[in-house]
Amino acid sequence: MSTVILLAITGVGLGAIYFLVASGLSLIYGLMGVLNFAHGVFLSLGGLLGLEVALRLGAATWTGFAVSLLVGALAGAVFAAATERILVQKLYNRHIEQVLVTVGLALAAVALFDGIWGTDPRFPRAPAWLGETTSIGGANVPNRVFVAIIAAAVVLAAIVLFLKYTRYGMIIRAGVENRAMVTALGIDVRTAFTLVFTIGGAAAGMGGVLASHHFGYVSPMLGQTLLIFAFIVTVIGGLGSLIGAAVASVLVALLQQFANFYLGGTGDFAVVILLAVVLLTRPSGLMGRKAL
Repeated sequence: MSTVILLAITGVGLGAIYFLVASGLSLIYGLMGVLNFAHGVFLSLGGLLGLEVALRLGAATWTGFAVSLLVGALAGAVFAAATERILVQKLYNRHIEQVLVTVGLALAAVALFDGIWGTDPRFPRAPAWLGETTSIGGANVPNRVFVAIIAAAVVLAAIVLFLKYTRYGMIIRAGVENRAMVTALGIDVRTAFTLVFTIGGAAAGMGGVLASHHFGYVSPMLGQTLLIFAFIVTVIGGLGSLIGAAVASVLVALLQQFANFYLGGTGDFAVVILLAVVLLTRPSGLMGRKAL
């Protein structure tokens, strides 16, 4: 029983990391129809800069950890906003060019990060409590898992409140439902588009810091590796559905954890099977309303 509890809680923690990446992808595609293949580099940049700041402030202190989260989110947000303003904004409704530009940016950014930080993984240090465990039902659960879950829950709540109770949030939600109607009403959606990229980049940047502690390392390629699962989560949850992304993140991570443990490391294969089943039976995703 303790094994099941451990797999379940760590699965939810892994799902929290997936959600921090997938939430931005889901909103960006839902509002703008942009498949951003450079989204993973927001995570890598956040994790790498967060590590640099933590090392200078004291990596094993709570101050260093907290500031690294803030810097990671800020780095991801700035990079994402610049990407939208400089590159993506000129390519709306030009999907092939969007893919080429964002893939090119991802490759260039990874090469730049390799040049600055090297290709070898770097290993973060954290407050001692994060490296300890808490016993729940006989299972010794790493404390870092709880931090990831809390961070993802806070981000989810903040984005939901923003979307429901702010002017730009209403514009974004309306744009997800009917972008043409919002434009026809004379609303300048360009600022809203940039804001969506910024929010997604901030969540990914924070996810980069938390992922570095969850996996025990950070590297220029970490974001691109997690981006694969973030795309899967986004499709399963339903493009444009934030709650769908949250549900799918947990579902995918739990499936991975249990399949890896009980089925001989077949977690990734099980996730691909789940993706195929969803695409065949519900192409719009678990909570999406638009067909792919």
